[in-house]
Amino acid sequence: MPGRHRAHRRCPHASVQRLKFFLSESTWDHEQVNARRVALLLAGSVTTPHSGGVLVIDDSGDRKDGKATAHIGRQWLGRLGKTDNGIVTVTTCWADENLYYPLHAVPYTPAHHFPKGRCDPSFRTKLQIAAELARTAKATGIAFRAVAADCAYGDQDSFRSQLAAAGLPFVMALKPCHGTWAYGKDAYTPTDAARALTWTDPLHPGDWTAVERTFRDGHTETWWAADARLGWWGPDGNVRLVVATTNPTTLPAQSTWYLATDLPRPGGPREADSPEPAADLHEVVRIYGIRHWIEQSYKQVKDELG
Repeated sequence: MPGRHRAHRRCPHASVQRLKFFLSESTWDHEQVNARRVALLLAGSVTTPHSGGVLVIDDSGDRKDGKATAHIGRQWLGRLGKTDNGIVTVTTCWADENLYYPLHAVPYTPAHHFPKGRCDPSFRTKLQIAAELARTAKATGIAFRAVAADCAYGDQDSFRSQLAAAGLPFVMALKPCHGTWAYGKDAYTPTDAARALTWTDPLHPGDWTAVERTFRDGHTETWWAADARLGWWGPDGNVRLVVATTNPTTLPAQSTWYLATDLPRPGGPREADSPEPAADLHEVVRIYGIRHWIEQSYKQVKDELG
């Protein structure tokens, strides 16, 4: 964030107060500071990004009162789960199973801040900002296996196209009801595609493959994953629909993922010509699973700094 951001939460420790004073009162150039920080991360023996990591795209909203603050506006704030007055920042993070760190952040400026609104040449949507940040990460030399994002980004055809055009592979979530393939009663959604897969029980899994997930506290869970078909998406299409769940029979909402990825299937016709290594179902689930655990730590850091 730029300098002169005032934090109002009272911090009892002198070291925290000094940090907050620096953040709120210094006139430092935040882009130069961040470029130096990222350069140090890339050079560090422990923090050097590797090709097994994931570039996570997300946005974070915080409620703010008034109208005078830059970038403020009435908009959806994911942290609160509702539309309210606040500021939204689009971010990229690098993460693997052991650590993560933020790379770049750009605040989204609502259209009413521009003379011509959404038609103003300077206006950028969150999707445009996110695609630019992903390209910036690649240009900076950040190595990663794929871009991961939630359904706010995965559901957008234009965003997936921007990543593909930039040579950035992706694994992104879709809403279960993302049924753009037909209308009305003929609509066919990711949930419908998952229910069309064959399954009897764990001993007779049919189309499903057992995938073991390891969580940060060390415990493991057996999930089930499968390549499904949705419109022109399929195991050997330019985009695959991968479904991952704890229960193929009931597809519980809280533990079922519908994922769009352009990583080719091992042994498929796209593997030979793909610039990216093929990804089996275990790998696709691993990539998206990394996306989830960064959010809690972000919340803790933001709460400490006010």
